[in-house]
Amino acid sequence: MRRGNKFHAIRTKASDGKTFDSRAEARRYEQLRLLIKTGQITDLQLHPSYKFEIDGQRLKCDSGRSVEYRADFAYTDAAGARVVEDVKSPATRTPQYKIKRALMKAVLGVHVIEVP
Repeated sequence: MRRGNKFHAIRTKASDGKTFDSRAEARRYEQLRLLIKTGQITDLQLHPSYKFEIDGQRLKCDSGRSVEYRADFAYTDAAGARVVEDVKSPATRTPQYKIKRALMKAVLGVHVIEVP
């Protein structure tokens, strides 16, 4: 028996066939595609992964796996700035997410924008 998503999110396909973990994420993807068409953003990346290093040492869990943050989207805006976004609901704003968002800012200097 297949288990449902712990946040009750419904996997959704975008109009171009890409599958997303939630309707909200698919909706945001469609909005970003429109911004690409109008030239307001470029270089859209889906689910970019960021690993953390401090003094040249990669942060690792007790299991030895690298600590990483996987955003929903990253793109370059019209001003040339790199933007990292994560689609979040109150239920998905977990303590683990908050810690990784703080690491993104402290270690990599990247501010993650939360999109409802």
